[in-house]
Amino acid sequence: MSIEAVRKHLEKWNAHNKIMEFDTSSATVELAALALNCEPERIAKTLAFSSKDRIILIVTAGDAKVASSKF
Repeated sequence: MSIEAVRKHLEKWNAHNKIMEFDTSSATVELAALALNCEPERIAKTLAFSSKDRIILIVTAGDAKVASSKF
């Protein structure tokens, strides 16, 4: 999904102006924490797992470990 599509989708809840974009990469928890000048545990990360006929999304703190074998 493009950033423009995300903005358009978030307009429904008047949240389109809350998107933060950076001149540097924020592709990892560590890079996002550097870009925001905060601790990694303050970053939310999303993990996606495929399980048979469904997809599971987990949102957790940036410094958290997830046992993927449980999913």
